[in-house]
Amino acid sequence: MNTLIKSGFLLLTITAFCSADAQNRVKASPVFTNGEAQIVPEFKDANQWIRTDLWVETTFDTDGDGKKDRMHVDITRPYQTETEGLKLPVIYESSPYYSGVAPDVEGAFWNVSHELGAAGKERVHAEVVRTGTRPIISNSLIATWVPRGFIVVHSSSPGTGLSQGSPTVGGDNESLAPKAVIDWLNGRANGYTSADGNEKVKAYWTTGKVGMTGTSYNGTIPLAAATTGVKGLEVIIPVAPNTSYYHYYRSNGLVRSPGGYLGEDVDVLYDFIHSGDESKRAYSNAKIRDTEMKNGMDRITGDYNSFWAGRDYLNHMPKMKAALLMAHGFNDWNVMPEHSYRIYKKAREMGLETAIYYHQNGHGGPPPFEMMNRWFTHYLFGIDNGIQKEQNKAFIVRENDAPDQPTPYRDYPNPEAKDVTFYLTEGAPKVGGLIMTKAAGQGKETLVDNYSFSGESLARAENTNHRLLYVTPKFSKDLHLSGVPKITVRLASSKPAANLSVWLVSLPWNEGRAAKITDNIITRGWADPQNHASIRKSEPLIPGKYYEISFDLMPDDQIIKKGQQIGLMIFSSDKEFTLHPEPGTELTVDLDGTKLTLPIVGGSEAFTNAVTN
Repeated sequence: MNTLIKSGFLLLTITAFCSADAQNRVKASPVFTNGEAQIVPEFKDANQWIRTDLWVETTFDTDGDGKKDRMHVDITRPYQTETEGLKLPVIYESSPYYSGVAPDVEGAFWNVSHELGAAGKERVHAEVVRTGTRPIISNSLIATWVPRGFIVVHSSSPGTGLSQGSPTVGGDNESLAPKAVIDWLNGRANGYTSADGNEKVKAYWTTGKVGMTGTSYNGTIPLAAATTGVKGLEVIIPVAPNTSYYHYYRSNGLVRSPGGYLGEDVDVLYDFIHSGDESKRAYSNAKIRDTEMKNGMDRITGDYNSFWAGRDYLNHMPKMKAALLMAHGFNDWNVMPEHSYRIYKKAREMGLETAIYYHQNGHGGPPPFEMMNRWFTHYLFGIDNGIQKEQNKAFIVRENDAPDQPTPYRDYPNPEAKDVTFYLTEGAPKVGGLIMTKAAGQGKETLVDNYSFSGESLARAENTNHRLLYVTPKFSKDLHLSGVPKITVRLASSKPAANLSVWLVSLPWNEGRAAKITDNIITRGWADPQNHASIRKSEPLIPGKYYEISFDLMPDDQIIKKGQQIGLMIFSSDKEFTLHPEPGTELTVDLDGTKLTLPIVGGSEAFTNAVTN
C-alpha cells in the first residue's frame, strides 16, 4: 500500500474514531438536586469560560449626540455553549458603580445647617475619574453561577463606564437600558462589537430566560427593568433596593437624608456615579443635573411632585410580570425597609409570585443562597421544585438567629398581627405613659428643638425639654411586633416651619459594647407638619395653631424581650437625618389628640398578657 493510500486510510480511521467518540460522549448539561442547580465539573474551569464584551443599542438618546445610546455589556458563559450547542438561561446584574465613583470632596453634599424653607448654599460638584477601559465590567456572580449552568451578564447603566447616555438616577432610561439588554438576549434588539461600529453580535447561546439580582442601586435596576414588562425577564431578586427616590430623600414632605449620608440628594448621587464619556458630561450636567433635577428636586418644600413621581417604581408596576423575591434589613437606615415592603405588597395585590426575606441587620444582606438558587432554578430552568406552591411567603431572621436560618411565616405582616392603639399620659420633661385606654384631660406638653442633641442621647435622658417620651409598662413576657406602626400627632409650632421626628425605642437603653442592632431602636419616622393635609402641597404653619398630622413609621418585625418597655419619643430635628435649623423652635403636642398604633401579634390580648405579672 503506497504512502498516500496509507495516509488516507489513517485519516479516515481517526475521523471515524473521533465521530464515534463524540457520539458516545455525554454532553455537559445542568444538574439539579433537591430543586437546586448543582456545580457541574465540566462548567467549573474558569480558563475555559468564554468571556466577551459588546454594546447593546437602546431606544433612547440621552447624551445629545443624535444617536441611540448603547449599553456596554459583558458575557461569561461555559464553553459548551459554543462547542456543543448548549443553550442556557442568564443571571444579569446592572450597575452604575462598575467604573468607579466620585471622590469624597469637601462640600459635595448639601449643607444642612440652615432654616427650613431656605435654600442651602451651592455645593461643590465632584468629578469621577473612570477606572480604566477594561472590557470586562465585573466578576460578581460569575464564580457562583457559571459553574451551576447559568450564563452571567453584566452591564453598566447609562452614562457610566463605557455605556453611552446620561445617568438620570431613576429616570426612564435606567429602566429601558436593562430592557434593551434583555431584548437583545431574546433577539429583539441589536448588539454590536463596538460602541460605534456596525458589526452585529447575536445571543445564539441562551434560552432567553433572564433573572436579575443586585444590592442597593444594583437592586433597584432589576425592579426598574421588571416594571417595563419586558418579555424574558422571569424573576428578580432585589436586595435592599431603592424603590422611590422621594422616599429615599424625603419623608412625608420633609427634606431628609439617608442614614450615614447627611446632605445627600438626588443630584449628589448623579455626580457620584457619572463615570461615562468625559466629552459628553457637560451636556448631561446641563440637561439632567442643572435643569431637570434642579427644577424638580425642590429642597425648599420637600413636596412630592411629578419629578419624584417619575422616579417612584410603585407607579410603574402595572406592566410587571416577573416573579419577585425581595430582601431587606429591618435596621437599614440608608435604604429604609419601607422601600421593599411597598413593592412586595403591591406585587402580592397584583397576583405575582412573590416572597420576602427580612433580616434584623442594616443595609444589604441577600436571601440564603439555597433560596436564591431555588428561585433561579425554578423560573429559569423550569424545574418544579415547589416554590410556587409554598404557603409561607415571608422569611424573617429572628433576633439571635443566623442570616441563613430565617423563620417562615405565612405572610408579612404576620397574619396574626392586629393594630392596637395607645394613648399618651402626661410626664414631660421626664417620662409619660402609653396606655390602651384613653385618659382625657392630659393637656399639652412642649419640647424645644435643638439638633445638637442626638436621638440616642434624648432617648437615654431622664429629664430633658428637647423631647417628649411616653412608655408602656415593663413587659413580663416577650411581645411580638409585625407590620407598620402609625402615629397621629396634634401639635402647634412656634414658627411657620419645623421638623418632626418620631422614634420607637426599647428601654432601658442598652449601653453595652455587645448591644445588638435590635436592642434599642425599634423603628423611626419623620414628617413635615406643613404637609399635614398632603405631601404634594405644603403650607406655612400659623404659629400657635394646632394641626393634626398622621403618618407611618418604618415597617418592622421584632420581638421585644421581657423586662423592656416600648417608648414613643417625639422630637423635632434629628441630627443624623434632617436639616439643622437654629435651635429654639417650640413644638407643643396635644396629648388628647395624639395616638400611636402598633401592629401586635395577638393584638390587645397579647399586650395585656405581656404587661401582666
